[in-house]
Amino acid sequence: MTGVLVLVALALAFPWGAALVARRLALVLPPREACWALTGAAVLLAGGTIAALVGLFQVPFLASLERVSLPRVLEAWPAAVPFACVAGVVMLVQLVLLLRRWARHRSLLKRAWRTVGEGTGDGDLLVIPAADVDAFALPAYRGWPGRVVVTSGMVRTLKAGEREVLLAHERAHLAGRHHLLSAVTDLAAVVHPALRGLRTSLAFHLERWADEGAAAVVGDRRLAAAAIARAALAGSSHGRGGGYPLLSAMSGPVPRRVEALLLPAPTAPRGRARRAGVVALAGTVVGAAVAALGLAYGLHEYVEYAAERLIGAR
Repeated sequence: MTGVLVLVALALAFPWGAALVARRLALVLPPREACWALTGAAVLLAGGTIAALVGLFQVPFLASLERVSLPRVLEAWPAAVPFACVAGVVMLVQLVLLLRRWARHRSLLKRAWRTVGEGTGDGDLLVIPAADVDAFALPAYRGWPGRVVVTSGMVRTLKAGEREVLLAHERAHLAGRHHLLSAVTDLAAVVHPALRGLRTSLAFHLERWADEGAAAVVGDRRLAAAAIARAALAGSSHGRGGGYPLLSAMSGPVPRRVEALLLPAPTAPRGRARRAGVVALAGTVVGAAVAALGLAYGLHEYVEYAAERLIGAR
C-alpha cells in the first residue's frame, strides 16, 4: 500500500510545481501562445489528478473483481477501503463543483443575453441605453451569434478612435473564441487548487491577446493604450469585471496591459539562449503533466500486480 500512496502523492503534488512553471512560461511567450500553453497545462494537469484519484478509488475493487474476498484484501491493505472512500468523496465533490460552475456559466450567459434584448445596433454591435460605462464580448448562445455589447455611457466616454480600439478588442475576444479557453481553464481549476493560478494568469494573457489584436487593427499602439486606460478608469466603479463568459477590456491588471502596449509588439522569442529557455520551460510543463498521467497509469499497473499476488497467495 505504501507504493500506491507514494504514486498518488506524487501525482497530486505535480500540479503545484507544473502550474508555477506554466505561469513563468506564459510570461516569455506572445499572448496567443501563452494562452494556449496555460490552457493546455490546465487540461493535462487536471486529467492527471483525476486519473490518480480514479486509481486510488479502485484499489479494493480490482481484487474483488478477481474473486478475492474483501477480508483478504483488507488483510493485505488495511487502509485500502478508507483511502478509496476518501478518493470517491473527493471525486464526488469535484463533480458537484464542476456541475455548479458550469451551471453558473450558463446562467450568466443567459442573463446577459436577456439584458441585451433592449440594445440597438448593426452587425455584431449592440448598444445598450445605460449610464454605466461598460463593454464586453458576449459569446454565441442558442443559435445567436456572438455580439460586442457597449453601453451608451461607454460610447459617450470614449473618442471616435478610442471606440474603434474598444470594439476591435472585444471582436478579438469573439474571433479567438477566448471564452472557451477561459471556460476550460476555469473548470479545470475546480479539479485541483494549484490550477487556480493558471486561471488568473490566463485572464491576463487573454486580455493581452485582444489588446494586441486591437492595436493591429487601428495601427497605433499608443492610441490602443490610451483607449484601454480611459475605458478602465471610466468603468472602474461600474464595470462588469470581465471573466468567462463575458470578457471585457476593463478587466485584469490594466497598468501592465497599458505598459505592454507602449512597447513594441511582442514576437516569438529570438536568440539561441532565449529559445533554449522557452524550450526548457515548455518541456518542464509538458513533462510534469505527462509524468502525472504516467504516475496514474503506474498506479493502475501496481494495483493489478498486487491483486494478482493476492490471488496467488489464496
